[in-house]
Amino acid sequence: MLTRNLTATNPSVTLTFDDGPSRLILPILNVLKEKEVQAVFFWQSRLSHHKRPWDRMSEDGHQIGSHSQNHPNFAKLSYIKQLEQMKYSKEKLEKLSGNKIKYFRPPFGQFNDDTIKIAKQLNIEIVMWRIASMDWQKGITAESLIKNVTDNLEDGAIILLHELPVTLEALPKLIDAIREKGYYFSKLP
Repeated sequence: MLTRNLTATNPSVTLTFDDGPSRLILPILNVLKEKEVQAVFFWQSRLSHHKRPWDRMSEDGHQIGSHSQNHPNFAKLSYIKQLEQMKYSKEKLEKLSGNKIKYFRPPFGQFNDDTIKIAKQLNIEIVMWRIASMDWQKGITAESLIKNVTDNLEDGAIILLHELPVTLEALPKLIDAIREKGYYFSKLP
């Protein structure tokens, strides 16, 4: 299970986005391209279809991981239900993207021993995070989001973000602030 990514030679962090794909995906991709940053997107397969920007994601060097089929709390699901969620989502995302799905992030960060066993069975790595941006909290501002992240930076940190309006608003300044603190950006291994 990954909570840190220590594969880069320079101090670096990994940006991850949960709960997509959403209507904000193209503006987020535009910011990332402008800032020359590659990220990891954990998508729900129920929101994924052939009209999503699969080619753009690949061309821009982003990674896609599974975030389940429809975002249930895995700690409350039976082994069979977890297997169905993970297997279906992985297969659908692979079919649509044309790429192997190597990563899974459990919704709400909730999982149990069954989740770990299934991930091994499906040959996917569970990816958690070291820094939560708190972008999902009601009333959070772009400035607070940036502070939440930059106050907790450490080498190898995996940063949890979501495809939300406040995240999009904060993203250009967040990337700049991370770079100002001496960090680079890396993808998952």
